[in-house]
This record gives sequence, C-alpha cells and structure tokens, in this order.
Amino acid sequence: MIKVEELQLTFNANTPIENHVLRGLNLNIKEGEFVTVIGSNGAGKSTLLNVISGDLIADSGYVIINNLDVSHFPAWRRAGLVARVFQDPMIGTCGNLTIQENMALAYNRGKESLLKPALNRHMSEIFKEKLKILDLGLEHRLNDMMGLLSGGQRQAVSLLMSTLQPSKILLLDEHTAALDPKTAQFVLELTNQIVKENKLTTMMVTHSMKQALQYGTRTVMLHQGRVVLDVSGEEREKLTVNDLLAMFEKNRGEEVTDDALLLG
Repeated sequence: MIKVEELQLTFNANTPIENHVLRGLNLNIKEGEFVTVIGSNGAGKSTLLNVISGDLIADSGYVIINNLDVSHFPAWRRAGLVARVFQDPMIGTCGNLTIQENMALAYNRGKESLLKPALNRHMSEIFKEKLKILDLGLEHRLNDMMGLLSGGQRQAVSLLMSTLQPSKILLLDEHTAALDPKTAQFVLELTNQIVKENKLTTMMVTHSMKQALQYGTRTVMLHQGRVVLDVSGEEREKLTVNDLLAMFEKNRGEEVTDDALLLG
C-alpha cells in the first residue's frame, strides 16, 4: 500500500545550517497495517509523513502508493489517496467555516467540485450521522463555527473528516500531543475505532512509547533519517516500554528515562 525507497532529503543544502534529514530511508507498509512511528527530535518522523503526503518532495528516492509512483506528485494530487490529521487542531480545520462546511471540504478532497454543491439537505443528513459516532452532540451543531469547538472536539471532527473520502491511507502526526491527557485518550480510542471500522492503512507518529505499543499492529523507530527498529506480531506484543527505552538508548547513545521524551 505504501512503499518508500531510498528517500533522501536535505534542508538548507550547501549552507552552514545544512540538515540531512532523510538518509536513504526504506519502508514498506502493507494494506491494513497500523504502524506507530517513534524517534527522537530530528529523527525524520514528521518529514517522512510530509514526503508521503506530498507536502515535501524528496531530493531522491521513490514514494509508491497503491502501486502508483507519486514521488513527484504535489500534495493536491495525492489528496484523494492520503488523509492526514496534524498535531495542531487548528491546522486540520478552518475556524471561520461551519462544521458542515469543513466536512463538505473534506468530502470533496481530491475533487474539482466546489464547496457549495455538497451543502444540501442530503449531505447534511450524512454529516449528522457521521457526527453521531463521536457522541459529542455535534450533530446538532452543524451550523456552528468550527472555531467555537475545543481542541479535542476539533481533532475528533478532523478524524471523522479523514473518512469522508474513500482514501485508505491515514497519516497521524502526533495528533494528541496538544491535548490534555483525558482528551488525548478519547481521541486515541476514537482513532483506533475509526481505523478498524474503515480498514485504514495508518501511520501514527507519537511522542509516547506507551502509545506506540498500546496502539497499532507494528512499531517503527527512526533515528537520523533511517529505520533502526521495525517490530510487529509476537515480537512486538512481548515488548515493554522499558525494552523500547533500552533500544532507543542503544541507537541514540544516551540514557533516557521518560516515556514521553521522543518529541519532534
């Protein structure tokens, strides 16, 4: 479903602040896999998602999505293939539009049609039914401005919006990092439900090794722009947070003591 080969990407090349972020990164994700991605600040986690979504184009290497080479496709050409939820709840939604206008935009993701044709009674009913899943009462607030919602509510709606088109790939970029613990737990459980019900192929970058093992079916660790750990199945089920900490220390060469240390 997702295959990246020999990805190379350097920021500010040939300058004093040159940063070689991806260093020949290879990763193959099968259809239906839920992969959690961990790594230290600057390991290349968010950059990898940006390259897959088309927000960044790699200097070299390949991005294959569903057997289609999209390596040089801009983000808008991949919009029908890939859905994404960002760390900041404000990024994935537009506060100056209503809830149903935001959902209509998501419904038309990857299409050439405009916002207005989607805003009719039939679509409103569809949006209401979708929103009922959240159990937040938002199905009664379709005409409220998105900016009136809390961060957790906006992230929940963003997750829902990611399922309004038949794209089977979901990219989650530390999408609970800006939320309080209780809200983050709600959004994670909602994520798990949405991924399973829609059989999505998912990559979830997380700053928590506990989350990395608790959710998903496979865990990948990045370090200095490469994959240094890739575990799934029984091997992953046997791992503990302390095991991951030890592996991280071995790859990074320094001691860490906090489960939530792997930021960036």
